[in-house]
Amino acid sequence: MTPEAAIAELQVLRDPSKAAEMAAYHKVSRLYLGVANPDLDRLAKGWRTVLDVEDRVATSAALWETNTHEGRILAAKLLTQARLRPDDMSAWELIRSWAPDFDAWAIADHACMAGAKRLVWDPSRVADIEHWHRSEHMWTRRAALVITLPWTKQNHPKPAELEIRDQILGWASTYVDDHDWFIQKAVAWWLRELSKHDAPRVRAFLDTYGARMKPFAVKEASRKLV
Repeated sequence: MTPEAAIAELQVLRDPSKAAEMAAYHKVSRLYLGVANPDLDRLAKGWRTVLDVEDRVATSAALWETNTHEGRILAAKLLTQARLRPDDMSAWELIRSWAPDFDAWAIADHACMAGAKRLVWDPSRVADIEHWHRSEHMWTRRAALVITLPWTKQNHPKPAELEIRDQILGWASTYVDDHDWFIQKAVAWWLRELSKHDAPRVRAFLDTYGARMKPFAVKEASRKLV
């Protein structure tokens, strides 16, 4: 199956009435096809069975370039997999290249889910995105936390995992004076997830930086603390 055939298969599922609803909901100016998420999951699952990694990367790149809502989400879904064989740099480089295009939470979050799988498979790749937390592009700064959410989830982290956890908390500490809602929400999200597994680090972060965060973010970050 060629990238052009994949795009055509997606286009067949267009639903103009749903597209209008989605455009009103997401409030970002781009073409919406009105394709439901379960249909996108079905397409991605089917294509993963017939495309090798090289063809999946090529198809994802083509889907992303359509700049349709569904095309970009499907591009990410096609590369969201714990193991890619081979897991060379092509998929990771493509996912990483999308960050400057992020302009909406749904697309950014799906891309970050794909990227998180590649980071977990090779944690040394965290170095490739270290500069994201200093970006002038808000969505890239936000993505630095969303893509690294797996490091909130270990109950018994190894020393190397703790080192990355502390590194990302350091990134988050540079965000506390940025009162953009999406940035504050991302910090709160990271801390809330971490609090389920490492409450002392979250309490220490909030003790140090909580007064500089927006109240809603502190409340959200503290929600799972006991």
